[in-house]
Amino acid sequence: MFSLVFVFFRLMQIITLIPTMGMLAYFVDGFVKSNQMTPDYVLVLFIVSVLALAWAIFTLFSYHRSSTNAMFVAAIDLAFVGAFIAGVWFLRGIASADCTKASQDRYYTANFGAVGSISVAGWELNTDKPCAMLKACFAFGIMNCVFFFFTAIAAWMHGGRMGSSGSGGKTYYRETHTHRHGRRSGSRHSHHSHHSHRGYV
Repeated sequence: MFSLVFVFFRLMQIITLIPTMGMLAYFVDGFVKSNQMTPDYVLVLFIVSVLALAWAIFTLFSYHRSSTNAMFVAAIDLAFVGAFIAGVWFLRGIASADCTKASQDRYYTANFGAVGSISVAGWELNTDKPCAMLKACFAFGIMNCVFFFFTAIAAWMHGGRMGSSGSGGKTYYRETHTHRHGRRSGSRHSHHSHHSHRGYV
């Protein structure tokens, strides 16, 4: 169960973080070329997306090591949940923006001869590209808050199970070792008593 949930949501994180990082890098590059400071609503989510993408790829391809250090993975994933919440909060202004507007372009006339003619207005959809890109990044940021929360829960549950089974194994080993040591001491004691009894006879 851990492997299915972990791998599925890791893939979803990578799929959504790659376009997020690419679109935000477009804005960062534009501000740098114009010698302007990158706004916090772009910079914060960009940094979080880059770090989260690197972490997701690393833990996915080193899956066996990630399952061994499940509690550490869970803690880092929870930290990314908080980081994405901060990034989304900085970008919250784009949520209410209307990036697509419909404008009347031209009229189309259909002539039906003696019956008459009909004029139909043509509409054109104008999409503000930067606005649409930021809104997509905002949506992907919210999605990754959920994705990293699920992977954190899956890793935490897996780490708890590994800890329980590990402590049980150690207890069994110690009890078995003590039991065997007791049996050996008892056999030596009975053997020594047997020899002592023969010496007095």
